[in-house]
Amino acid sequence: MDYAAARANMIECQVRTNKVIDPDVIAAMATVPREAFVPEALRPVAYIDEDLTVAPGRFLLEPMIIARLLQSAEIKKTDRALDFATGTGYGAALLAHLAGTVTALDSRASLLDLARRALAAAPVPVNFVEAPLDGVLAQAEGLAGQSFDVVLVSGALPKVPAALLDLLAEGGRLVTILKPEVAGGGEPPMGSATLFVKRAGVAAGRVLFDSATPLLPEFAPKPQFVF
Repeated sequence: MDYAAARANMIECQVRTNKVIDPDVIAAMATVPREAFVPEALRPVAYIDEDLTVAPGRFLLEPMIIARLLQSAEIKKTDRALDFATGTGYGAALLAHLAGTVTALDSRASLLDLARRALAAAPVPVNFVEAPLDGVLAQAEGLAGQSFDVVLVSGALPKVPAALLDLLAEGGRLVTILKPEVAGGGEPPMGSATLFVKRAGVAAGRVLFDSATPLLPEFAPKPQFVF
């Protein structure tokens, strides 16, 4: 398969046609090989316009979705960036072309090993941190004392954990997909891409567009039984 041609087609048919005009985001998407971040069996479909499950509960976000999230974050070369639930590291790879420093966080050592290998040639050093996604992140080894100008969440959340918002620096931006819990439990079919900006210590959110990105299982609502 001609992956370079597939990548170029992704840019022209999925990214540019969906309100993505930031030249740095487009260049990053055109440079990073999505096929390097999926299992071999998924490589032929690495560039389709869908979220791909690369491991149980970890996702390669749909090209248009991640491109619009990154554009909305207005990332600068001086920014400190965090990819939350990095999985195999695709989000971190894109951030490495946009920000000054990058941290890739996941709870699974096996996935971080895959991400580390895939990101060996990243344009900036990537710091890999293993920690529970639903834990006290500020106390995790590798995160203690740190704050970030940009946080990308590589999966959907019912709401943004306070522990994650606490990692945002003043003026920091967090982009994610929100899928609020529905009555009776379960995952709603559609969520909202949302940008949070921290000002005067408070992070306020603004809805950007709709997205069906799956929930991260660590934050999925538990089934409710009614008798």
